[in-house]
Amino acid sequence: MRQSVPGRKAGLLTFQAGYTLVELLVVMALAAILLGLALPSMTEMLNTQRSNAAGSSFRASLNLARAEAIKRNARVVVCKSADGLSCKLTGGWNQGRITFHDANNNAAIDADEQLIERYGAMPDGLSLTGNTSVANYVSYSASGSAKLITGAFQAGTFTICLMPVSSAEVQQIVLSSTGRARSRKGVAADCP
Repeated sequence: MRQSVPGRKAGLLTFQAGYTLVELLVVMALAAILLGLALPSMTEMLNTQRSNAAGSSFRASLNLARAEAIKRNARVVVCKSADGLSCKLTGGWNQGRITFHDANNNAAIDADEQLIERYGAMPDGLSLTGNTSVANYVSYSASGSAKLITGAFQAGTFTICLMPVSSAEVQQIVLSSTGRARSRKGVAADCP
């Protein structure tokens, strides 16, 4: 037999469920704190990935040029290029680059020389510079070694930085005189 509770209908019990304003504010405050802790490390991770991708792409261009020089038994050059048609002597490598067969050994693409690869500008916020011997071009001889147009060996270091320079990981690509490119970590002081 059912008994009724005074003030309620017989057989029906009603419950109200929900959150109070205080509980909701506490949860939102905790979420904001966790997001504030996670966001800087997430940004750092994304910046590191951008830098690594740019470095891998640049190393791939150098490796392609070296392989093409050996395959063709002729000089192949990688140079800075903003328009994808001619080599530039100003600015950084982040403006773009071209790889071409350099038949006359002048480190500049001429009308009769074959373009092998064209690579556009890097994303904004990335800087790629080379030290003095690799500031404008990298030239591979038929043996696959890196040589200046004068015939002297060519070796140097490229530095990839996030701009503005921060504590983010700096990547360097070291080109040996044998033509091999390898990566290493740099520090913010390496950036221009």
